[in-house]
Amino acid sequence: MLAILLIGLGALLILAGLVGCILPVIPGPPLSFLGLLALWAARGWSAEAFNGLTMAAVGAAAVIVTVLDTIAPAIGAKRWGASKGGVWGCIAGMLVGMIWFPPFGMILGAWVGAFAAEVVIGLPFGAAFKASFGVFVYTMLGVGLKVLVSLWAGYLFVIELVG
Repeated sequence: MLAILLIGLGALLILAGLVGCILPVIPGPPLSFLGLLALWAARGWSAEAFNGLTMAAVGAAAVIVTVLDTIAPAIGAKRWGASKGGVWGCIAGMLVGMIWFPPFGMILGAWVGAFAAEVVIGLPFGAAFKASFGVFVYTMLGVGLKVLVSLWAGYLFVIELVG
């Protein structure tokens, strides 16, 4: 009975982790890792699809991409001349775009949000375009890395259940 509860919890954590790759307030990869950990516990710390070394790799990757996702927009902003407002505009635009025009609205919304914030702050259009593009690229890079790690954890979860 405990194993079934752990597997159910693990599945919910894997799904929450995938959602968290896009929503900035939910730590996606760490939740996906915890979902995989719950399955591993349900299997008595032994699995056919993965082992302790794989778990360590997934855990390390989850921590690394979560940290990178936090600093990547700031790196993009600094490198391309954006402000903190551009980073926040990017995040706000991503959320609005995701809600109103899923799934592609998230991508367009990230760029439009960063651009609009830079224009409101007072950058000329050319500089605002350049800055918003940098924030957008690095934000999408962070999201992409989080998705990859969460999909890796989800893949191992599914393979263990069906294999």
